[in-house]
Amino acid sequence: MNPQQVSTPGTDPYFPDHGDTRYRVHRYELDLDYRPVSNRLSGSARISALAGPAPLEEIALDLAAFRIHRVLVDSRTARYTHRAGKLRIRPSEALAPDTAFTVEVRYTGSPKPVRSPWGGLGWEELTDGALVASQPVGAPSWYPCNDRPADKASYRVAITAPSPYTAIAGGRLLTRTTRASSTTWVYEQSAPTSTYLVTVSLGKYTAVPLTSAVPAEGRHPPVPQTAYLPARLLPEFTEDFDRQTRMMQFFQDMFGPYPFGEYTVVVADEELDVPVEAQGMATFGTNHLDGARTSERLIAHELAHQWFGNSVSVTDWQHIWLNEGFAKYAEWLWSEHAGGRTVAAHAAAAHQLLAALPQDLVPADPGKKLMFDDRLYERGGLTVHALRCALGEDAAFFHMLKDWTRRHRHGTVSTADFTAHAQQYAAASLDGLFDAWLREPSLPPLPHPSEPHRPANLQVKPLSQG
Repeated sequence: MNPQQVSTPGTDPYFPDHGDTRYRVHRYELDLDYRPVSNRLSGSARISALAGPAPLEEIALDLAAFRIHRVLVDSRTARYTHRAGKLRIRPSEALAPDTAFTVEVRYTGSPKPVRSPWGGLGWEELTDGALVASQPVGAPSWYPCNDRPADKASYRVAITAPSPYTAIAGGRLLTRTTRASSTTWVYEQSAPTSTYLVTVSLGKYTAVPLTSAVPAEGRHPPVPQTAYLPARLLPEFTEDFDRQTRMMQFFQDMFGPYPFGEYTVVVADEELDVPVEAQGMATFGTNHLDGARTSERLIAHELAHQWFGNSVSVTDWQHIWLNEGFAKYAEWLWSEHAGGRTVAAHAAAAHQLLAALPQDLVPADPGKKLMFDDRLYERGGLTVHALRCALGEDAAFFHMLKDWTRRHRHGTVSTADFTAHAQQYAAASLDGLFDAWLREPSLPPLPHPSEPHRPANLQVKPLSQG
């Protein structure tokens, strides 16, 4: 299905200095050579794009402080300036409206995270390796890009590194070639991808395929899943991630078919504050393994983002509750399905928590300062629960979710798109519900009924605690 671009995105109000709305990218081809010991990156980026409706005299790309060696536009040398995180390129002649063009940039440097209110974002040097965690604006730390979530493109990423290291990126591994002491890994991500969801991870890892039983008749075929982790952590990983394949099947029952060709998990050989989501991939830290499934809700959260945030992406960061609210609700759904706390109990606990905290967050427009506040995640999950209660029948609620992920697969959306979509499945107006839960800072009462029902068209038995 072709992606549907419902909303017309402009400059992101939270990050107006990022991105360029005068053109759209449809493909990035990145060739990278990384030396972990010296933290040295040599890169070549080929960007295929389409000019907008006005003549394009300048092409602005977001890129951190690398040394630029060459810039070409349509294979011709172009003038450029590079300062304050912007690579501004002037073709020899203005590009005509709606014209396809290519930009090639060769660059070198020592990559490091870009500074943000939430700490460093993007390329992070580890004790022995590297990883990328770009949300929301860290992508320019390692490649030139049109850094706004609405400008989604396909990617080919080639990474050359010393042969003891495994190089992982989101997408399908096309080739792995070893020459002398270096190995080149080439990945293809054909699905449209936001810049912040492109990732690379390098480390001395063992590959572990995750297999599942043949699905029952009428259910979804297994999704290829692979994990990469330090070999010493295999016993803990085996227990902690034992149920991920069943989680994948369950989420497909709830949300519709998995939107990508594969799913990859990396356990970086480092402690991480939180897991890192990426397109078709998630990265965890060693602290997320303990052999007791303590972090299973995080496994569910990151997997759910493949539907909510990655395939169906926000037009700009104002609408981040659409990513985090549904991922939070997916945690609650999985907990109940796996024999743990029910969705109703999670909702009650979240409501009690929020009631004791300041009432100054508006989920539909939290502002840059509060866009990653824990309250947005909990309030977002409660908004989804309130909608489920308002629709009355679980068949209608889950039908609505599946249609949402199907209609906007690989596209971008806004809060207005979602509220209009949900209204189609309701017998009465939902304006009051969405105003109270999304547009007002004060916390509405806990939604009822408090005991959600099983989807009428599903026969899903809870898992045992084992």
